[in-house]
Amino acid sequence: MIEQSLVLIKPDGVKRGLVGEILHRLERAGLKIVAAKFTNVSEDLGLKHYAKDDEWKKIVGKRNIDECEELGLKVNTVFGTTDPVKIGTMVVKRNADFLSSGPVLVFVMEGPNAVAKIRSLVGPTFPNTASVGTIRGDFGLDSSYVAALKKRTTYNLIHASGTVGEAKDEIKLWFKPKEILSYRRVHEDLYMY
Repeated sequence: MIEQSLVLIKPDGVKRGLVGEILHRLERAGLKIVAAKFTNVSEDLGLKHYAKDDEWKKIVGKRNIDECEELGLKVNTVFGTTDPVKIGTMVVKRNADFLSSGPVLVFVMEGPNAVAKIRSLVGPTFPNTASVGTIRGDFGLDSSYVAALKKRTTYNLIHASGTVGEAKDEIKLWFKPKEILSYRRVHEDLYMY
């Protein structure tokens, strides 16, 4: 099934000069770029991008509480609260602040099972737990521990939509329909009857 997914190369990926390498890995996996822009992200757009409901914030809050416990950090020291929804809200704000801290390359990738394929190529959220061979595992320098101590988001190079539904919502937020192109790659013409 052909899908589209939103991908952001975050400020740390841009500033480290990894744009070409990241795009190369995605294209090499059979995905094609159908929309792209290089931009500075306003705080408002960053907040809209990460805006989630309270259930999502609760899940993220609980994950951060568990992460603090695993790292031997006191949740109240890191977040000033133990309420999972409040922690999730802080994570949204930290993510938005980071996204608006420098230039971002925003693009839509298209291909068979694009959402799951890209998530697999990107790796898990925290670079220090990402496997070798994933983008975050190979190029990530940050850890959840350092991010927690510094009370900021984890610098993890890239964002990729988590579900097909999320991808559709995110693409609508970042691109107008006329900005998304439709074209065939050479190999598509070679194998079509």
